[in-house]
Amino acid sequence: MINNIRDQSDCGSCWAFGTTEALNDRICINSIANSSTVDTKYLSTADTAGCCNGKECFSFGCNGGQVALPWGWFTRTGVVSGSGYGDGQYCYDYTMPMCAHHVAPTGSLVDCSEIPTVEPTCPTTCPTNTRIRYDDDKVKAFDSYGFSSSNTVEAIMQDIMTYGPVTGAFTVYESFETYTSGVWYYDPATSGASLGGHAIKVIGWGTDATSGLDYWLCNNSWNNTWGMQGTFMIKRGDVGINDQMHAGRVPLTQ
Repeated sequence: MINNIRDQSDCGSCWAFGTTEALNDRICINSIANSSTVDTKYLSTADTAGCCNGKECFSFGCNGGQVALPWGWFTRTGVVSGSGYGDGQYCYDYTMPMCAHHVAPTGSLVDCSEIPTVEPTCPTTCPTNTRIRYDDDKVKAFDSYGFSSSNTVEAIMQDIMTYGPVTGAFTVYESFETYTSGVWYYDPATSGASLGGHAIKVIGWGTDATSGLDYWLCNNSWNNTWGMQGTFMIKRGDVGINDQMHAGRVPLTQ
């Protein structure tokens, strides 16, 4: 579940991926701890992007969004099941196919600029698999919280270790787009211009043996052809990431 690197395609919906995927991982982890059946059902990033909208979450589909407010929406409304474009087995699959994000197009992957943007909407029935009842398919979080204390880093680590990945966000710069390995960090001389905020899923941490830098290990939503098979390391505390993490616990049963 954690290693399933999804793809936001030509859409600024990273906020929906970073939040929905972290909830998805936590539900799977929770099911292992509290049930004889592991919950491997994927949750719909399209449902979050379409329904956790301006009114509900001050988020705007393919035009960006928040990382904290969707967790509150998960507690109130919940999210249906869904996988990648064309999967077909869940309620609401993503609305756009995978594409090449800042890497050379290869195989069936074309440059993301060639993918027509199909904005996720907020349905009342399951668009992908009509045999599933939309309202019955909703999965909720138990609560929603951020991390703001004198021991923020330790609190985040403890939360990941106890419950699973958290949602993170940071200010992204041009050099991040072409990241391939190592610990990415902001360097005024080489990082280029700011490109705005970007949301991701934080799955762990460590200290890089080569550079000595403390890092967060994260999943991006640009599929596994980007970075280190879809993951990257970012310097801990850099470009605002420590201050923009959010998560929520999940009920013992769904």
